[in-house]
Amino acid sequence: MSCDSARAAKARLTRASPPPATLELKDGDLVFHQSRSSQSAAVAAATQSKYTHMGIVLIEDGKPVVLEAVQPTKLTPLSGWIARGVQGKVVIKRLRNADAIFTPEVRARMRTIGKSWLGRPYDLLFQWGDDKLYCSELVYKLLDRAAGVQVGKLQKARELRLSSPEVQKKLTERFGPGKVSFNPDETVISPQSMSDDPQLVTIFEN
Repeated sequence: MSCDSARAAKARLTRASPPPATLELKDGDLVFHQSRSSQSAAVAAATQSKYTHMGIVLIEDGKPVVLEAVQPTKLTPLSGWIARGVQGKVVIKRLRNADAIFTPEVRARMRTIGKSWLGRPYDLLFQWGDDKLYCSELVYKLLDRAAGVQVGKLQKARELRLSSPEVQKKLTERFGPGKVSFNPDETVISPQSMSDDPQLVTIFEN
């Protein structure tokens, strides 16, 4: 067996099992994983989180897709979204009273708002405007505006763990002289904060 074949075999063995085909996902389910992006370590350090990316499920033509804020905001088939995460690991959560919250009217409103955001740039500065979006911001705002539900605790940027080397490196890259000034009072929401909300129940974890 070649080195490349051995590495590929090892990678297959270390990948987590995907959700079973019998798992019925619904509009509004939330998905969390550890991203392999260049900023993942900084997000994990700042939020003290094992989750560095998230999205919200919509059922399109009977199949689950993930509305996610990346570059740009888009809809991604669930299987592809899971595959992008570290070792294919994913946690899927649902509001405890989802059936009562996600009425046909709310689901329609969620689609209308969510699809109006398709193509918007990713917000590298993590600011609380709608012209650019980051992952947890998109999910928080969509649930708030479509369903009137607030999941997670809003924080100020200064409340995050900003002193870590990973975070300081990203702050230096994105803020400073000749760039946008860093606002410690910027409103932020993290994947970990949303995941920790007691309104959610875990329906799958691998």
